[in-house]
Amino acid sequence: MGWRVRVEHHTGFEYAGPVVSSYNEARMVPGTDARQIVLQSSVAVRPSARTFQYHDYWGTLVTAFDVHVPHATLEVVAESVVETSSPAAVHADGPGWAEVNAPAITDRWAELLLSTPRTALDAELTETATELRRSHRTPDEAARAVCEMLRTEIEYVPGTTGVLTDAVQVWRQRQGVCQDISHLAIALLRAMGVPARYVSGYLHPTPNAALGERVVGQSHAWIEWWSGEWRSFDPTNGVPIGERHVLVGRGRDYGDVPPLKGVFAGAGGTGQQVAVTITRLR
Repeated sequence: MGWRVRVEHHTGFEYAGPVVSSYNEARMVPGTDARQIVLQSSVAVRPSARTFQYHDYWGTLVTAFDVHVPHATLEVVAESVVETSSPAAVHADGPGWAEVNAPAITDRWAELLLSTPRTALDAELTETATELRRSHRTPDEAARAVCEMLRTEIEYVPGTTGVLTDAVQVWRQRQGVCQDISHLAIALLRAMGVPARYVSGYLHPTPNAALGERVVGQSHAWIEWWSGEWRSFDPTNGVPIGERHVLVGRGRDYGDVPPLKGVFAGAGGTGQQVAVTITRLR
């Protein structure tokens, strides 16, 4: 049985001084897919601005807007009501390495097999990926082993990394957050020849949440890999994607799905604030 949840995401910038104009993209609205249905969504901008929406190259819904009045702060508030599904059945097995590495598959998902600056590996991690592939019969088995290994090896410590932190740095310091753990998992999967993508969204922190209780939620990240079909998993929490997860966007890494980004003309220097609240409605 799935859930119905309300997500409220407040974010924005405080500038060092007056800004005369800014050009922005927000990726904060969930999308409807096989495991979730968006019942309601809205995006409000302060100062007031006309918004327009489109789906980007990776299929994520983008809310774009320009502000052309002097402003010292920018605030974006996205509210959504979403019905989510319980975790899908875990596949005991899947296609083998030969099928996943066939030219038809590697050509189709070529962009999700290439490393990015955030998912590049060093010699040690490349050897780790090679050994993981060698010791598991199928890509699904190897992917689950990657998630289990990272759950053991990487300590979840907020504030130890930033949006530009790469997989090698996370592995060396053995600390990071969901974004970092997802980048590292994706990097290892791609090095094994398994197409993998980064997923951004929200997570309700309580498995057995009370109805109607408004709680502090989280912007969250997890992974998907291709093995005959797209499989999804949350390597940070060591759980399948289920009713607590609300998907917003997919891409090669965080750089394809930042909740809010933009450029501005005016005083340099910004600070960003983020607050997410989630309420289970059903």
